[in-house]
Amino acid sequence: MTEPALKRPLTRSRVALLSSALGLLLLCVAGVSLLLGTADISWDQILGLVTGEEGQSDYARLILFEIRLPRILLAGLVGFALALGGVIFQALLRNPLADPFILGVSSGSAFGAILGIVLGFGFSIGVPVMSFAGALLTIAILLQISARKMGMESSTILLTGVIINAFFTSIIMFFISVSADAKLHSMLYWLYGDLSQTKFEYLLFIGPVLLVATFMLYRLSGQLNLLTAGEETALQLGVEVKKTKRSLLVLVSVLIGTVVAFSGLIGFVGLMVPHLVRMMFGADHRLLIPLASLGGAAFLIAADTLARTVISPSELPVGVISAFLGAPFFIYLLRTKGSQWDRS
Repeated sequence: MTEPALKRPLTRSRVALLSSALGLLLLCVAGVSLLLGTADISWDQILGLVTGEEGQSDYARLILFEIRLPRILLAGLVGFALALGGVIFQALLRNPLADPFILGVSSGSAFGAILGIVLGFGFSIGVPVMSFAGALLTIAILLQISARKMGMESSTILLTGVIINAFFTSIIMFFISVSADAKLHSMLYWLYGDLSQTKFEYLLFIGPVLLVATFMLYRLSGQLNLLTAGEETALQLGVEVKKTKRSLLVLVSVLIGTVVAFSGLIGFVGLMVPHLVRMMFGADHRLLIPLASLGGAAFLIAADTLARTVISPSELPVGVISAFLGAPFFIYLLRTKGSQWDRS
């Protein structure tokens, strides 16, 4: 990746303007998502429920505030985190094909979740806790191997992640192979991304983690710009390369492990959204971080809306929709718009 964005002045007003535009798009997508579902709920009913107007149906209130709204909020937070993770990993590894799952954090998190299902833990607390523990285990292994044995080079981090991913995937396949049919369905659904078990308690846990991680990562956006220009260049310009890369790795891994613990494995968001935003708006991370994160939130809300409506009253795992939409759309943009949008 090159960094022409470093040569172009970037004002705070431009960052604020574009972020506000993406934020408005996100609100519009969320608003449309509130209207769509198996049960018909009109804008008048939504406004009546929000303003506390009397005579509104308890059934509509239950559907809106206990099912759709928390699910939309969770989809937004997860999409935000996955896209943010994709931005950081692509910069950290200087590879536009990197995404939050390439370092094995997702497979470690999946291993913990599958183990929780096998042990009979519930999705309300037990499975997310086990999933997060699996992510922390992956981080510990990754740092232990890459930092102490072979250094913090990007190729070392990438190779270590691939090895960890393969190891945990083999264990997951073993559990799936020997599990009973009832548990097998839960495992497969979680592995393809499942937001149907959403509760407001999940949001209270994810929200603060996401807020702190986003703030800390954005503060490192200038150093990310230098890292993508080359580690030697960054070192000459005063960046503590190893310390910065370790901090980025830990922050994003904890963030991804947190959201995966509650959402299951949802692919393609962290790969596609940052790459598209980079092509459209340039590679300056002071702009890329907020735009890609908001874009990821809007994308996953839209994907989850399709997941719960396209074969209504049944629903699909949201990971199926994100991959189904993302792959052909990404290829289409590269073929038809890539040359004129390529600013990275």
